[in-house]
Amino acid sequence: MSSHPPGTPPEPHTGRRNASPKRIFSVLFASVFSATLGLGIIVPLLPFYAESLGATGLWIGIIFSGFALSRAIFMPIIGRLSDLKGRRLFLLAGLLLYTLISVAYISATSVEILTMVRMLHGFASAMVIPVAMAYAADFSPQGEEGKYMGTFMISMFLGLGVGPLLGGVIRDIMGMDAVFLSMAVFSAFALAICAIFLPEAEGRRKESSSLLQTVKNRMLRPVLFFRVAHAFGRGTLMVFVPLLVAAPALLPDGAIVHHGFSATEIGIIISASVLSTAFLQRSCGKLADRYNKVHLIVIGSLIDAVALIILPFLDGFLPILALALFFGFGSGIALPAATSFVTIAGRKTGQGAAMGAFNTAMSIGMITAPPLFGAILDSFGIFWVFMASAGVSLANALLFYRMSVASGIG
Repeated sequence: MSSHPPGTPPEPHTGRRNASPKRIFSVLFASVFSATLGLGIIVPLLPFYAESLGATGLWIGIIFSGFALSRAIFMPIIGRLSDLKGRRLFLLAGLLLYTLISVAYISATSVEILTMVRMLHGFASAMVIPVAMAYAADFSPQGEEGKYMGTFMISMFLGLGVGPLLGGVIRDIMGMDAVFLSMAVFSAFALAICAIFLPEAEGRRKESSSLLQTVKNRMLRPVLFFRVAHAFGRGTLMVFVPLLVAAPALLPDGAIVHHGFSATEIGIIISASVLSTAFLQRSCGKLADRYNKVHLIVIGSLIDAVALIILPFLDGFLPILALALFFGFGSGIALPAATSFVTIAGRKTGQGAAMGAFNTAMSIGMITAPPLFGAILDSFGIFWVFMASAGVSLANALLFYRMSVASGIG
């Protein structure tokens, strides 16, 4: 009979006798927050850094896709290995690479080298985020997957949300090199936390499903489709909103929307969107435990589509800030329900395999969206980037619902 009080997660297998779920959760939360804070610092500023090296809109898309491509290749492999070999080693190796790569950005002298650095960064990310998510999912109790994973996901979105604001301020005060060095500092801090306080863990399985077996899971198929399409909208916000608001934008009717925002203002806009997602994770995770998860994902996708349609027509800092919050609200509703589905399915496939597939799906969207929208930017203008992204979000809501009903989870 279990010695744990009702409602608390069971102990994962660890190599230290006194390790508790609360301690493991706290260490994972702090380390993922620090790592994603460092990552978030550079994301909204990277398009400008790439432009300073001579990148076109298409090349900016390729640079961002290099990160996602590397993640997509390695996440299912590393996720499955973490089910079999344990999770701590992969987390430490990934965070060490994070720290070293942060300095490598400063040495990039061309768009080709910057792309290579981004791909190496993606490989490091494949050892951090999905493995940490799998570790947290190991002790999420049945019936409360949304609550526990929603709480954990706050760490990721909080770091990604605070990062852009902090990065904008650092760039305005000290320059771009200081931004990359700040990322190194936060990554090193996350590495130290895990090295000192995180116990070894073997996960819950001695076997794990392959990527193909995981994708065939009835519950996961619709959720993986949603994750791919959702990445289009999130990628548009991260990559192209900075370009939209940094200079005047031309609308199809010939009207000009005047922006000219500073790096700090751009950071505030991106941060506001991600933070609104972060603050909804726990409450919407509880909703996902009680109500229809499919309906929550559809509602969130529709909200994102509406936000993307309206965004190019707005002028002024406060209206755009409000719409960024609205976009984050849609993601905050949808993502805890999706993560809850993945956690439930992971009990059959292995949490590392399930989280690896879930994050790979996001990477597929991030691989496809930036170069596609970058080409649209070069050919038709930035207005049509947001219209195309909104169309993907609308199609996502409809097709996800139909797939969910067909698979029996709707």
